[in-house]
Amino acid sequence: MLLAFHLFTALLMGAGLGFLGGVFGIGGGIVAVPMFVLGFGMDQPFAQGTALVLMVPNLLVGWWRYQQRHPMPWRAMAAIGLSATLTTWLIARVATRMDPQVLRWLFSGAMGLLALRLLSTARQTAPPPERRLSLRVLPLVGMVGGSSMGLLGIGGGLLAGPLLSGWLGQRQTTAQGLSLALVAPSSVVALATYAQAQRVDWTLGVPMALGGVMTVSAGVALAHRLPERPMRTAFAVMLAATALWLIIGPRLLA
Repeated sequence: MLLAFHLFTALLMGAGLGFLGGVFGIGGGIVAVPMFVLGFGMDQPFAQGTALVLMVPNLLVGWWRYQQRHPMPWRAMAAIGLSATLTTWLIARVATRMDPQVLRWLFSGAMGLLALRLLSTARQTAPPPERRLSLRVLPLVGMVGGSSMGLLGIGGGLLAGPLLSGWLGQRQTTAQGLSLALVAPSSVVALATYAQAQRVDWTLGVPMALGGVMTVSAGVALAHRLPERPMRTAFAVMLAATALWLIIGPRLLA
């Protein structure tokens, strides 16, 4: 009975995170990691590794479905994917050995910056025409995204997207396709590295991943019917508050 309750609870939480990820267009890890730290008392590396169990199937399915609708050139995907995967592996090996408190501060800082970015993009006007894609700089974008995936277990696409659409002048569909080519394989490598370091709770992560896969499409469907600006603003405020609580919460409760 206790095991059945544990599985049901994990499935329900995964379904909620998958739905939120679909609504806000952001991987479930950005919500799952703080939940694991604050709600389950996990240390930061363990929370990041467990969140990757939830993220990997969603990212792989998303990459496959996006390729069906918006195919990306294989040379471009290889350039960004290979560099991201190698960087993820190298950085993740360092992250699993880092002091959990330092890693928590870094994660909180990344969430705060993401909140600022979401607030700024909510006010953006229409983007300029797309420029020709330079394959020579894509490995650099992959290294930036891979560093985030390896260190924090999240954010590879969140960093790569603005670089591709802003710095390289790509359309949003192109930026999203290449971002998925970056984060999908690098998330697998990150999970394998965290698992090898025994920083993953599989009994919690696997049922949550199953729940997330079942609801992410419903979240995406709802996102297309809701006003984008209020959603982004509300989500950014939530991220900023969570980042602040990750830093000051343990001190207030001590």
